[in-house]
Amino acid sequence: MADELPSYLDLDRENNPAVLAGRRSRDAVLARDKDAWLANFAANAVVEDPVGPSMFDEDGVGHRGAEGLSAFWDKTIGTTEKIDFAFDKEIICGDEVAYVGKIVTHIAGHISEANGVFTYKADSNGDLVALRAFWEVGETMSSLRPA
Repeated sequence: MADELPSYLDLDRENNPAVLAGRRSRDAVLARDKDAWLANFAANAVVEDPVGPSMFDEDGVGHRGAEGLSAFWDKTIGTTEKIDFAFDKEIICGDEVAYVGKIVTHIAGHISEANGVFTYKADSNGDLVALRAFWEVGETMSSLRPA
C-alpha cells in the first residue's frame, strides 16, 4: 500500500519485542521473582549492569548464561529490599530499546539512585539477549542516603 509507512517510521511501541522483554524483566524484579526474570533471557544472554568493571563484575565482561545471570541476581537484585524504575525517555531502534532515567535501589534501610541509560535487546523469539546498564558507580554510591 502506497500510504503505509515503513516500520522504522511507524513504531509499534506497545508490541516491540525489546519493549515487552524489558517490561517483563522489570516486572519480575518488582515482584522479586528470580525464576521469571531468568526465564525471560535467551540461553546465551548477557547482563552488563553496569557496563564495564564494577563491584559486581571486576573484569567488566558481563554475566553470561543461566548460571552467570543467576549469580548476578543473587549478588545484586536479591540483596535489595526494592528496586524502582523511573524512566523519562524511551528510544526504540530495531530489536533494541534504550531508556533514559534512573533506577532507585532500596537496600539495608538506604536508597541509592543510578542515573543512566538502560538498554534491552530481544531476539526473534522475544527473549532478552542483552541487558546493559550505563551508570557511574561513583556517582551512584555518592547518592546513598538513609531511606
